Amino acid sequence: MTVLLTGGTGFLGSHVAEQLCQAGRQVRALVRRTSNTEFLQTLEHVEMVEGAVDDPASLPPALDGVEAIVHAAGLVKARSAEEFHRVNAAGTRNLLEAAQPAGGSLRRFVLVSSIAAVGPSDAAGTPVRSDAPPRPVTAYGRSKLAAERMALEYRDQLPITILRPPGIYGPRDREMLTLFKAANLRVLPYLGSPETRMSIVYGADAGAACIAAIDAQVPSGQSYFISDGRVYTLGDLAQAAEVALGKRALVRFPIPQRLLRAAAGLVEAYGKAADRAVMFTPDKCHELFAQWVCDSSDAEQALGWKPRVEFAEGARITAEWYRRAGWL
Repeated sequence: MTVLLTGGTGFLGSHVAEQLCQAGRQVRALVRRTSNTEFLQTLEHVEMVEGAVDDPASLPPALDGVEAIVHAAGLVKARSAEEFHRVNAAGTRNLLEAAQPAGGSLRRFVLVSSIAAVGPSDAAGTPVRSDAPPRPVTAYGRSKLAAERMALEYRDQLPITILRPPGIYGPRDREMLTLFKAANLRVLPYLGSPETRMSIVYGADAGAACIAAIDAQVPSGQSYFISDGRVYTLGDLAQAAEVALGKRALVRFPIPQRLLRAAAGLVEAYGKAADRAVMFTPDKCHELFAQWVCDSSDAEQALGWKPRVEFAEGARITAEWYRRAGWL
C-alpha cells in the first residue's frame, strides 16, 4: 500500500511516516522545497515529492497510485486569519478535490484536525464528546473547523475519517520543550492557572491512531478525539517534567492574565512589523485560560486503537530524547 502523507516533515507526521515504514508500507511524502527532510531521509520506504496543499497543480502527480491519504499538514501559527484559512481550510479542499478521481480505489482519507476545531470544555473541565456542537475560540480553531466541514462535503465521494488530537508531545516535539527547559532551569512560570485541566496524547500514540484510521471500517465522515484517556492539570505536567529531569523547581508562579495578554500584544506587534508568523498572540490567549478535555473512548472502540503511554512515562522518554539530541 502506498500512503500519501502531508505534513511528514512536522512532528506528528514524522511519527506517522516512521510507523508506516516500520510496517513495510510505502510512504509518499508531500514536501515543500524549503522543508527540512533530514528525518524522512533516514527512513526506508519513503518517496518524497515536491508540492504543497496550497499549490493545487502539485497535487495530482503526488496522488497518482496512492491507496490512502493522511493529511497532517497545516499551520499552527500564521500572520493572519486569512493565512490560516488559505492553508488549513482551502488547502484541505484542494487535496480533497485532487483525490476525487481516486475515490473508488481510495481506502481512506484521514484528516488530522484538532480539539481547537470544537473548542474548550466548560469551566469544570467536563470532557467534550465528538458530537458536541463546535465553538472554536481562535482563528486557528476556526480554520480547522472549516477544513472539517469541507471534508464532510466529500464524504459521499471519498471515505473520510477525521481525527481531533489535543496537545501532542514526545520525542522531536518543540512545543513541549519549553516546559522541559523551564523545569531544567528549576523555574516554572505557569501560562494560566496550575489547575487548568487538559487532555494530551503521546506523539507515537497519535501516529498510531492515524494509521488505525486508515484500516478501520467506519462510516465516512465520522470524527474522533484521540487522547491518552487521562485528565491532567498544568501542575501535573510540570511535576511530571520535574520527576523526569530529576530536578525540583526552586521558583514556580502563575503569570497574571493581564500580563500575559499585554505580552501577547507585544509579540503580535513584533510579528506584524517583521512580517512573520508568531505563536503567542492575544488570540492564542483564548486557549491558555480555558479547559481542554476531550473524550476519546469512541476512537478506541471504533478504530481498534488504544493509547499506550501516559504522561509520566512519556515525560521520562521525552526528557531522555531531549538530552540525547542536545536540546536540553
